[in-house]
Amino acid sequence: MKHWFQQIGPIMIPPVIFFAVVLLAWHLVVDINEIESFLVPLPGEVWQVVQEKSVELSRATWNTALAAVSGFMLSVVIGTFTAFVFSQSILVRRSLYPYAIFLQTVPIVAIAPLVINWFGNGFQSIVVVTVVISLFPVITSVTVGLTSVDRGLRDLFEMNRASRWQTLLKLRMPHAVPYLVTGARTSSGLAVVGAIVGEFFAGYASDHYGLGYLVLQSSGQLRTDLLFATIISSALLGVMMFALVTWVGYQLLARWTYAQEQA
Repeated sequence: MKHWFQQIGPIMIPPVIFFAVVLLAWHLVVDINEIESFLVPLPGEVWQVVQEKSVELSRATWNTALAAVSGFMLSVVIGTFTAFVFSQSILVRRSLYPYAIFLQTVPIVAIAPLVINWFGNGFQSIVVVTVVISLFPVITSVTVGLTSVDRGLRDLFEMNRASRWQTLLKLRMPHAVPYLVTGARTSSGLAVVGAIVGEFFAGYASDHYGLGYLVLQSSGQLRTDLLFATIISSALLGVMMFALVTWVGYQLLARWTYAQEQA
């Protein structure tokens, strides 16, 4: 236990102290200026609604997490495969890469109605919106990793008559691992945003909704305390997902580095 605290303590203590300062400042500003609760509630009021709506918030967070994780995993798979295709041909990369940029730049508001028309309301449409929002970082990062291999190493593989497949598996893919981790970390945060945005448009059934639906509901009812609680739940979900992907990435990079050292 002591060893664990020595490792985690220096990392966790500063954010906890900062969070406590923010809560104190929040309470003082609202209390001194006598701000109405429907504008900015007190931290205690937010905590009270968290306790009252704990089951509802937990269920909504779980539904959003399922959509975010599903969209994130699909983004990693589709983005990595797309990057493999891009890395094999300059002509293909120049022809198709602008369309990957299109996914990043097009307003999701514009394509959300199309997604709903094609996939209907509910979980499937939310996952599709999540994929659209979180796909580009994976494509970009992995493509850079696959195509930025040192020229000398590529010449070495060519001298030994390595096939295109062997070069991809034994040279380009290992080199792209750190880039994949970087892209996945960025995509993990966007996946949560994508899931919540998708819920704004596609929603769920009345008894099966996520945080995005809860944001719209609490905002429309001027339940600012519940809105704050939902926003905090969304932020915590994003932090947890980013932390998990970061941890998995560190484990993968550690094994990748060890394998490189043993080679």
